[in-house]
Amino acid sequence: MTCPICSGPMRPAFTAQVLLKYTVEYEVCDTCGFLRAHEPHWLNEAYSSAIVAADTGLVMRNISLARKVAVVLYWGMDERGKGQYLDSAGGYGMLVRLMRDLGFDFYWKDKYCDNLIVPGFEYKEALGPCRVVTAVEVLEHLTDPLAFVRETLDLAGADTLLFTTELYEGDPPSPDAWWYYAFSTGQHIGFYQRRTLEALGARLGLSLSSANGLHILSKKKINDRLLKLLTSRWMALVGPWWIRHQLGSKTMSDHELMLTRR
Repeated sequence: MTCPICSGPMRPAFTAQVLLKYTVEYEVCDTCGFLRAHEPHWLNEAYSSAIVAADTGLVMRNISLARKVAVVLYWGMDERGKGQYLDSAGGYGMLVRLMRDLGFDFYWKDKYCDNLIVPGFEYKEALGPCRVVTAVEVLEHLTDPLAFVRETLDLAGADTLLFTTELYEGDPPSPDAWWYYAFSTGQHIGFYQRRTLEALGARLGLSLSSANGLHILSKKKINDRLLKLLTSRWMALVGPWWIRHQLGSKTMSDHELMLTRR
């Protein structure tokens, strides 16, 4: 088998039990560090619910992430909150709601999950291009991450993907040493190092920036030191208040818009 990221050869890494019943081989690419489950035949079963009940960190994760993303979009990309943004694979729509509450013109798209929180703000190509696409905890679910990034950016007319996924360093962690494998849910099937993301970006002509759990692939290179500063705890506390004051929250205007559509 060849690596879907860099086309290098893949070798067996370890075996583990998935969904408490399937013995699965995991394989790794020594060239770029991409680690994946071999032939994940159980995905339909794993996705009987798009978001598993065991994801108890969903709310806190989105609140924390919205603060970081707001600061990065406002100060890190010369955006100042202008234009449109797309949250791809947006789940129930929580991040979109939080970003709109902060004043950003965010929209939602997800093939596999119902839009429960921001109905009426689904992204359609007729809306025109977006400046940035976000993808929160998505890449670890994909069988073909290269195709996902390419197709998502093309759909939105964007050249920047801002995303999260946990990275590992060195050799693949042993099956009992890393919680992020999430074997019991069966939904996490691909795992990355920084060099994996760099190889992914190189295939698409994009540069990687990464700091404090936030990764950016973009045609515009963003300095890692600046990204580290912008995603610091202090900036996440102070920055969103200032941004909301400058942009003006969309909470009430969205409320009024939804009333007119009833």
